[in-house]
Amino acid sequence: MKNKNVAAIFAFFGGFVGFHRFYLGQIGLGVVYALLFVTGISFILGILDGIIFLTMDQQVFDAKYNRKYSFLERSRDTDFRRPSSRGNAQTRSRSRRNQTRETIERRHRPTRSRVRNNPFKQAGIKKFKEFDIEAAIEDFQQALKIDPNDLTIHFNLACAYSQTEKADKAYEHISRAVEMGFNDFAKIDNHDALAFMRIQPQWEEFKTNGYTLRKQLAAPQENLLDNDLLLDQLKKLNELKEKGLITEKEFIEQKTKLTRQ
Repeated sequence: MKNKNVAAIFAFFGGFVGFHRFYLGQIGLGVVYALLFVTGISFILGILDGIIFLTMDQQVFDAKYNRKYSFLERSRDTDFRRPSSRGNAQTRSRSRRNQTRETIERRHRPTRSRVRNNPFKQAGIKKFKEFDIEAAIEDFQQALKIDPNDLTIHFNLACAYSQTEKADKAYEHISRAVEMGFNDFAKIDNHDALAFMRIQPQWEEFKTNGYTLRKQLAAPQENLLDNDLLLDQLKKLNELKEKGLITEKEFIEQKTKLTRQ
């Protein structure tokens, strides 16, 4: 290891012949200094180098002149900490067992649980936590282009739109998340980021409708024509009219009574 203080002393007292450069392993520069001895320039250069060495930070000096020694020390440390061949064999064995276990788990894991690589989703979450809401919305929209069926992205978008007081957008994405299977309704009721959405006039109706914008279909009314008894009575009533046993007026009155029952 070269010492910067020693290099400075050599520069002050032997710099005119490049002694400090030879010490630092810079043979070429040392020769140049020696050749400049006749001109007297090397005296000035030696003094300047000595001042520079004394004022130079130790880490900077080591980076410039002790790099190869640092590399050798790291190499020795690495060799010293290198595990034995037996340890390597045990490590490889454990690694193979772990890989086999992970492979089996992946094979039996539901397909939907495999998380797709979606950097925009993670970037959006990070920006949302940093209160850069508009930028988070842009990232979540890009994330939906990669995976439009990720219900958590829709939920996060709803939170972001609620924070920016865009209630309609918030309702839209909460509705999509719920329709895709999001069922943590307590989170919808209590999440701070959805507070603006919950104070809107349509909130109670939205909640009653199952947290979706899709209209609930009303129960179908009973089709009177599916009633076999009614059909039989109407058929007989029509036969009486065709035989002339009842008038058209009587037919209409009786038909009205039957269909109103």
